Amino acid sequence: MTRKFNIALIQLALNGTPEQNLEKSLAWVRKAARQGGQVICLPELYRSIYFCQKEDPRYFELAEPLQGTSFSAFSEAAKALGVVIIVPLFERRAAGVYHNSAAIIDADGRQAGLYRKMHIPDDPCFYEKFYFTPGDLGFKAFSTAFGKIGTLICWDQWYPEAARITTLHGAQVLFYPTAIGWHPHEKETHGTRQLDAWMTVQRSHAIANGVYVAAVNRTGFEQPEKDQAGLEFWGSSFIAGPQGEIIARTAADKEEILVAEVDSALIEEVRRNWPFLRDRRIDAYGDILQRFID
Repeated sequence: MTRKFNIALIQLALNGTPEQNLEKSLAWVRKAARQGGQVICLPELYRSIYFCQKEDPRYFELAEPLQGTSFSAFSEAAKALGVVIIVPLFERRAAGVYHNSAAIIDADGRQAGLYRKMHIPDDPCFYEKFYFTPGDLGFKAFSTAFGKIGTLICWDQWYPEAARITTLHGAQVLFYPTAIGWHPHEKETHGTRQLDAWMTVQRSHAIANGVYVAAVNRTGFEQPEKDQAGLEFWGSSFIAGPQGEIIARTAADKEEILVAEVDSALIEEVRRNWPFLRDRRIDAYGDILQRFID
């Protein structure tokens, strides 16, 4: 691990076939590496359309085993480029057991870690409980050639507990591969507040934990079937520093790469001045394990 390293987020439109999305994502990973990215992250479920807009058993055919096509392709790319790649995929674990996962592939092509999405939403056009078994690996941080990173996924980004525990495992960066967007009929009325809330809660994780936060979203409009209203993904991927400052941000409607430097010395400096981890009252937090306190 190094004191400083560069992270890269790849914001993409992913309307192609699985084969097309794989080749496209590989090309963008190579581009991100040329721009200096050393730990590179793709959006949630990168290999297909965001199929959770509808409950349909046919979409289970999009799932792949952990050591399948995606892992093989990106493992080869990681080794050739000397970079770490976070590959969010639809994991087929066993017959009838599927996960929304992220494989962390180290710079030597080997698996550095695996995260399975813990918080599974069930909202209009985000019917993920139909497809995904909740994660069973917990919240972890993974040592890579460049630094120690944590990977959470989309709906996890609203939960401070997930960010805190991942930080306590030593993560310097919290990556959030994401697929989030507007319902077309809601955008005008609620869109600005929704986007602001999404950015604000993740910036708060950076502040409360003294870490970098990197959220990478899709962009573009996806309407898997004509009888669906579709989703307009709001892009706006961003990287925040350990005081919540926005270091880099994409546009809403463009495919882009963000590259930013992570500096472990800055994390140390911020935590010395804002010692939130030091002052935690771990003896007084037992109630957090209850669903609700009546």
